Amino acid sequence: MKILLLEDVKKLGKKGEIMEVSDGYAKNYIIPKKLGKEATKEVINEWSIKKESEARKKEREAEEAKALAETLSKTVVVIKTKSGEGGRLFGSITSKDIAEALLKMDLNVDKKKIFVKDPIKAIGNYSVEVKLHANAAANLTVRIEEA
Repeated sequence: MKILLLEDVKKLGKKGEIMEVSDGYAKNYIIPKKLGKEATKEVINEWSIKKESEARKKEREAEEAKALAETLSKTVVVIKTKSGEGGRLFGSITSKDIAEALLKMDLNVDKKKIFVKDPIKAIGNYSVEVKLHANAAANLTVRIEEA
């Protein structure tokens, strides 16, 4: 019996592959555990359409990430905070603070995608890396000012 694998199966194949297995193995193990489906024309067509739509979605996400990266590289984020003598901050500026400042500018970036190399603990200008996608990254300028 030919089956289309819905999950990776050890010693058999990877997700999306069409494999030839014995009828008993397919009916008693693969299909009941939802690891695969019988490879009919409808199932294969459905799978190929699903793969195409996922590929288009990933491509669209990559394009959106590149556009956002281009915008971020031209953006200067200004964060006003209290500081003590010599411009030292009370606490430090984190990726969460930068993400909140970007959100106020209508730029939605997850704080987990913002990488602050060294802790920001003084007033001044800093360069922060933002990794939006595997192919899209930007250097964001962050300016810390006295409140």
